[in-house]
Amino acid sequence: MLLQYLAFWLWDFLGHLHPLAVHFPVALLLFAAILELFTLKNFNSKLRHGIDALIIAGSLAGIISAVLGWLLYKNGDYSGNVLTLHQWIGFTTAALGVLTLISLYQIRKKDKFKQIIVYRGLLFFTAIGVSVAGHFGANLTHGGDFLTSTLPWSKDHKETKPTQKFDFVAFKAKAADTTKLDKKQEVELSTEVRAILAHNCYKCHGAEKVKGDLRLDGKHVAFKGGENGPVIIPGKPEESELYKRISLPADHEDIMPSKGGKLSQKDIDIVRFWIAKGAPWPEDGSKATVFRVAKLEPRNPVLPATSNNLTNPVDLWTNDYFKKNRISWPALVDDKIYLRRIYLDIIGLLPTPADQDAFSKDTRPNKRALWVKKLLSLDNDYALHWLSFWNDALRNDYSGTGYITGGRFNITDWLFKSLKANKPYDQFVKELISPTEQSKGFVEGIKWRGVVNSSQRTEMQAAQNVSQVFLGLNLKCASCHNSFISDLKLEDAYAFANIFADTTLEINRCDKPIGKFVDARMLWKELGTIDAKASVAEKRKQLAENLVRPEDGRLYRTIVNRVWAQLMGRGLVEPVDIMDNEPWSQDLLDWMAFNFVAKKADLKELIYQIATSNTYQLPSIGFKEVAMVNNPNYKFKGMVRKRMSAEQFTDVVSSVITPVFVDSNLRYNPFAEAIKGKLQAKPTFIRASLVANNGFLTALGRPNRETVATSRESQANLLQALELTNGVMFNNVLKTGAERWKANYPNTDVLIKEIYLKTLGREPAENEFKVAKQALGKSPDVDAIQDLFWAIVLLPEFQIIY
Repeated sequence: MLLQYLAFWLWDFLGHLHPLAVHFPVALLLFAAILELFTLKNFNSKLRHGIDALIIAGSLAGIISAVLGWLLYKNGDYSGNVLTLHQWIGFTTAALGVLTLISLYQIRKKDKFKQIIVYRGLLFFTAIGVSVAGHFGANLTHGGDFLTSTLPWSKDHKETKPTQKFDFVAFKAKAADTTKLDKKQEVELSTEVRAILAHNCYKCHGAEKVKGDLRLDGKHVAFKGGENGPVIIPGKPEESELYKRISLPADHEDIMPSKGGKLSQKDIDIVRFWIAKGAPWPEDGSKATVFRVAKLEPRNPVLPATSNNLTNPVDLWTNDYFKKNRISWPALVDDKIYLRRIYLDIIGLLPTPADQDAFSKDTRPNKRALWVKKLLSLDNDYALHWLSFWNDALRNDYSGTGYITGGRFNITDWLFKSLKANKPYDQFVKELISPTEQSKGFVEGIKWRGVVNSSQRTEMQAAQNVSQVFLGLNLKCASCHNSFISDLKLEDAYAFANIFADTTLEINRCDKPIGKFVDARMLWKELGTIDAKASVAEKRKQLAENLVRPEDGRLYRTIVNRVWAQLMGRGLVEPVDIMDNEPWSQDLLDWMAFNFVAKKADLKELIYQIATSNTYQLPSIGFKEVAMVNNPNYKFKGMVRKRMSAEQFTDVVSSVITPVFVDSNLRYNPFAEAIKGKLQAKPTFIRASLVANNGFLTALGRPNRETVATSRESQANLLQALELTNGVMFNNVLKTGAERWKANYPNTDVLIKEIYLKTLGREPAENEFKVAKQALGKSPDVDAIQDLFWAIVLLPEFQIIY
């Protein structure tokens, strides 16, 4: 037994030497490869002996590092796909190093100079391999966004500017001179302290792990202290063990937190100030609710009194909000902007010159509302436009992971028909959660090839996706451990996932089974129960019935918020997947959700309510920095200015730049072939929502849909700029369009006027016409017309929805 213990201890110790040893081959082999570049003209240069020594040392160190890495894998806590990549690339690199060494020996000792090319190829591949292995190693220790988070154009980029709502400097200045905080100050300060504890201390001193018999996740247990007595002495920070431990030098053996790094000085100062002010902690039983939790039940607030001739309830709430925030109503947008806005938002296309002319001549006082109703009645166009919105949210795509192995199912035909028929939202949700054969693709998830971690199995995917899409709740963090961004626990996630499982899942914490099981249940007991012994189909049916009950205010607030965000550029609650955040108008959100249920969960009626409001007709607002849109101090003044989506842009260019002049029944989309067999009732014009993803659509922001995507980045980026300037597909489309326009508009003046009318909804200004005519000449060729198209569709006036 003693020998076994020593052996285990030794292997564990040697495995932990891997991070120390692995930097050796990385540095040596990379340096050797760099020096080798200077010997390309003279293999036996004066650098040769140094290169040889580096390759010998680097190759041997690579073997040692690979062995130590394997020991760390066998005895450590690492797992997952990134580990597998790191491991096998590391083994391959070690093997390449050995082959490089053998090849070098053949040249140096046996004068086989014909092998120089082989040797150099092996050396450079080894250098590449050690770099890639190092990259995945960094991902394991620092996270997958360790490198990309520094790039401003990356989706992983982390904003470095402080965005916290709690301003400690200002708070301290207000409260420093008072002996006792008022109730509001107590709540604000204690909430901030508990957030610090949640993010830094709960992993060792929470409900799941209690080191030193100390818990900090509730008032009574925190003040009780641990095995050595109380750690918080109200009013005496210097005597409080909590403050003393977090204040120690970073290299001190007793510093807390012991893992994860020393707290920032700001956090330390906040904790000290909190203790000095008596460590206020509002009564909450034994559990600390660190994060805001939105109410579950529906609410129907009384509408404010009619004011300023406002009749739409949305406007009454907006007016109430404006009064409270001292904001004046600006003049509404003109007919041209409004018509373009509703066309793009409702059917995803531009109004034709004929539409614009008819709208401008329409003298009916309620013409805007009538035209919204007209667009909503275009069932095909409406469904094809909103199909993209739901494809993103429901992970529905036409190619990609899962389709090769039959581990993924397409729901396009069901989704198109549901949108075209304007299926009530409660029925829509029920058919997705308790699905038919045609609608099962969402809740079935994606069966990934190879080994996946426990938080990615299909039952957990279903739990995560249902909670995110329909409830605005992030269950992903709680699928691995107790959540650090909400009060959700690991057991909550597994209980919800068991609704979709045919056998009870064993709970895994950070992909390690812990031998505990929990029965299937709802995330909120108020919404009903689940028969844990029932079949999967029956459990799904029970879940669907429970979720769509009118008592589930969260379900209906979530969809109202999503539709609002789609039309207005920003949700009442942001981000739209965190519905526990505070909306800028709780009354407006609650009233709209309650009214949505009262109107039989009619999505078109919801869109009509918003699109006909003066609130929707306010001038759009732009922000210099994207972060300001999600700023906690955001003030609503109008819709957020947004760019056309990838599908809107391609559909508009397809219909305007490359129209089919001769055969209007030809099914055509110049950007890609439509997906055959995915939609039984095909429209005349193949819309981008039915097209398989490609490089152009990806560049313009269409996600790969292997995960739920409930919002898209509207900000321009480098990839889009490259695709719109040098992209082969885009330039070919413009060229095709130029050929067709040249054949159908031989008159330069008419051509210029028509392209401006169809793209920008207006005739060219005098200077624009002059420049365009000068560029085209009397008899324009295809290249000149193509350049004109390119210049127009890249204008902000074309791409942005004002």
